[in-house]
Amino acid sequence: MTVTRGLEGVVATQSKVSSIIDDELTYVGYGIDDLAENASFEEVVYLLWHYKLPNKEELAELKQQLAENASIPQAIIEHFRSYPIDKVHPMAALRTAVSMLGLFDDEADVMDKEANFRKAIRLQAKLPTLVAAFSRIRKGQEPVSPRADLSIAANFLYMLSGKEPEPIAIEAIDKALVLHADHELNASTFTARVCVATLSDVYSGITAAIGALKGPLHGGANEAVMKMLTEIGSVENVEAYAENAFANKQKIMGFGHRVYRKGDPRAKHLKKMSKQLTTITGEPKWYEMSEKLEGIVTSAKNLPPNVDFYSASVYHSLGIDHDLFTPIFAISRVSGWLAHILEQYDNNRLIRPRADYIGPDKQKWTPIENR
Repeated sequence: MTVTRGLEGVVATQSKVSSIIDDELTYVGYGIDDLAENASFEEVVYLLWHYKLPNKEELAELKQQLAENASIPQAIIEHFRSYPIDKVHPMAALRTAVSMLGLFDDEADVMDKEANFRKAIRLQAKLPTLVAAFSRIRKGQEPVSPRADLSIAANFLYMLSGKEPEPIAIEAIDKALVLHADHELNASTFTARVCVATLSDVYSGITAAIGALKGPLHGGANEAVMKMLTEIGSVENVEAYAENAFANKQKIMGFGHRVYRKGDPRAKHLKKMSKQLTTITGEPKWYEMSEKLEGIVTSAKNLPPNVDFYSASVYHSLGIDHDLFTPIFAISRVSGWLAHILEQYDNNRLIRPRADYIGPDKQKWTPIENR
């Protein structure tokens, strides 16, 4: 057998959802730059699920369906209240809550195409509500109900704070959701497809994907970036921090990517937003530190920043708790997970790779008294 660690370079399936070719990311053939500058997140959701952009009527119908399904069961809210709040990471809470959602869905185990699409609507609609509800409950606040007149981005910010969000904040979150929506066979998407390839249900697939996203080498990287910037503290400390990291062979979070060689095409959009927001909030140091660190790491290691690097300072500038950065990633990426799950069901084959055994050979049983 030929062993490829991490399955790097292995093509495991064919997909119509997204592509990364020559460092260019597309969703159903639309370039990420085009979508980041022009599309709303709801338009991207429709695009990923239907392989085409919606017209006005189709978009209005999707928004209505999402609004009608944004509320979450009271039992899950009460379940949040039972958690040891000071010990539970929001991603762990989200993982459990999504699994619980399946218990309240009469169609959870109905596997026809129409039922699976209805479940996709419910999950996309409810994830922002789950994240915002947990965030408020752990602070001793009551959850804020979703509003039918707001977009996903605006609704999420509204449910977090209970206040009407500023247009610049809505724009920033909507752009971040567009940029994170899908990314070909990344770790969490592959996890979702492996799960549902057994013909397990949609809720199991999304729960499995959230578990994969939780790791610091995947979705948790943006939270780690903000922790790093906080440790650095000021622009004057950046160079010393980088030199110390290089000398001790420590990973500097937010740089490099398994599938990009010339750079993550999503990063520049969040870099621009980071500069704008940190200026507005009067804390330009977060952008300035990031930009200086980018120059040092790119020059020394030829590693350009990835999408996580500037998303950290964007979310921080919006006043969002650092441990909510990865759940925001999940709010976006669930659109892509669902697209891949629906595609997997449509042309399913059990995903079952092999392993090259390197352990001991030809061993013989020894009775326990002789061991």
